[in-house]
Amino acid sequence: MPAIAITIEDGPRHGRYVGRVEGIDAEAEITFTHRGPGLISADHTGAPDELRGTGVAAALVDYLVADARERHFKIIPICPYVRARYEKHPEWSDVFTTAPGEKPVLTASQIRGE
Repeated sequence: MPAIAITIEDGPRHGRYVGRVEGIDAEAEITFTHRGPGLISADHTGAPDELRGTGVAAALVDYLVADARERHFKIIPICPYVRARYEKHPEWSDVFTTAPGEKPVLTASQIRGE
């Protein structure tokens, strides 16, 4: 299986985890929003057709979870793909704001990023 490289592009309010697969000229991503101190929302996971079946989307979620543990932040799982992966890995509950299978609700302060 080709190697998957993941990088983070992190801005003051928004960012993304970017996944690239060796030998394929395309990238997958999980976009996120800073929702307050120590809190992000995983907003969307996208992968072009060229990357389907490579495992890059799952690798991005795995990386997101590992990064949350390393950098001590929590994840609001807005993205349906991230929620679906979390349902299969309830051991990730330490970094998510909801229980597996639970749909998140954003507060007004989280929407504003406070």
